[in-house]
Amino acid sequence: MTIIGETSQGAAACLAVEGEMTIYRAAELHPVLLHAVRTLDAPALDLSEVTEFDCAGMQLLLVARREARRLGKELVLQDASPAVRDAFALLGLTAQGEPA
Repeated sequence: MTIIGETSQGAAACLAVEGEMTIYRAAELHPVLLHAVRTLDAPALDLSEVTEFDCAGMQLLLVARREARRLGKELVLQDASPAVRDAFALLGLTAQGEPA
């Protein structure tokens, strides 16, 4: 994972997740996603390089979104890989995790 496009104030940064968002990386990704949501003024995720995405990946996104809302922020998904889009479609969700 890398942070890209971060401004000097840290207000407009995007966390790019690369590789799997699966049960095998959930323990690694959980604190990183929550840290980004808590510290960035406008948290955004670039999921364009996610190669595999399972239920644990979806849970991570939902937890991050819930934390953002608790803090009065909106978590933005800037881009999604085919794996992420397929999982959202399978569950009947939009890119923002809302019912289609």
